[in-house]
Amino acid sequence: MSSARRRPDRQRGVFETLLVLDGEPVELGAHLTRLSASLEALFPHRGRLPALVEEVEAAAAGIARGGLRVTVAPERDDAFAAAVEPVEIDPEQVLPATPPAVATRAVVLPGGLGGHKWADRALLDETGAGVGADAVPLIFDWDGRLLEASRANAFAAFGRTLVTPPSDGRILPGIARARAMEVAVDAGFEVREAALLREDLARADEVFLTGSLRGVERVRTLDGVALRGVGEASSRVHEALRRTWASVGLDRVPRR
Repeated sequence: MSSARRRPDRQRGVFETLLVLDGEPVELGAHLTRLSASLEALFPHRGRLPALVEEVEAAAAGIARGGLRVTVAPERDDAFAAAVEPVEIDPEQVLPATPPAVATRAVVLPGGLGGHKWADRALLDETGAGVGADAVPLIFDWDGRLLEASRANAFAAFGRTLVTPPSDGRILPGIARARAMEVAVDAGFEVREAALLREDLARADEVFLTGSLRGVERVRTLDGVALRGVGEASSRVHEALRRTWASVGLDRVPRR
């Protein structure tokens, strides 16, 4: 494991990554609400989040299957500057028919990245510098507790119970995480927020990640050691997310 202590530069702002299906941004309201909450917490004396609904919808219109990145940062005149850009990702990796299996590598980041999606990714890049392009960094705190992955939240399945690290200020509580918890309960799973240690991951039936672009990714290995992967939770949650997000009218945002 590696470690790092420097904190992100808040002046570079925060961002959201949105799924786009058939020209429609998915969960737009939830993403803009979280973005606004981060800006209010980080910059309480500045203006409100710029109106972005029409800009995001216009940018999404030309994308069949992909994503958008919405970045908002403070300007000198107490306002905010916003940028909406396509995400560079292979469409085949966007919400595929079945959850892909990924390798992960453990990294230590004391205190985690916190509850904001920082535009300054240097700390995360430094922390995961030795991981390599073929693996996803899995972030642990100094006390050995799992926090999240570099691009997703994490779940471990124990029979019909799913456990995910708590939203205690050390992780970004993802939009996909919230939706996954909801659809998992609808599918008959119990979902709990609780601490997960490395040994818990080794004994879990499955470990999987949730993110807005890829949906669910099964964790195949941790530091080269195979995890069990014997349950059905990842498939059930992934399929439910696909059905939910295919209804792109689910989270429309009214124009002001």
